[in-house]
Amino acid sequence: MSNLFAGLPSAPQTSLPEEIVEVLAEGTHVRIERIVSTGQASPPGFWYDQDEHEWVLLLTGEAGLWIAGEDQPRVMQPGDYLNIPAHQKHRVEWTAPNKPTLWLAVCYSNPPAATH
Repeated sequence: MSNLFAGLPSAPQTSLPEEIVEVLAEGTHVRIERIVSTGQASPPGFWYDQDEHEWVLLLTGEAGLWIAGEDQPRVMQPGDYLNIPAHQKHRVEWTAPNKPTLWLAVCYSNPPAATH
């Protein structure tokens, strides 16, 4: 058995050089990831444009998630979740610099249509 909250950085070393992305489980059309951010953000001008849908849940910390076409980032706090459709451009504008931001991400695709 494992725990999503195990191994989170704590004060005084709350900052990591880069995000930690850990695949917890995966199958043919789904992947579940644990992501730990400590102040990281998408590079300037970079937008994710993924082939998969992504459902994200913020468990700890805070983040600004910007969806292309919206006026400003959505401020996410613990318990907030969002389903991002495939090819919906988005970026992480900011994550809390003084405490770990823990995400649970479920990346999934639709199975190919059955042929007869």
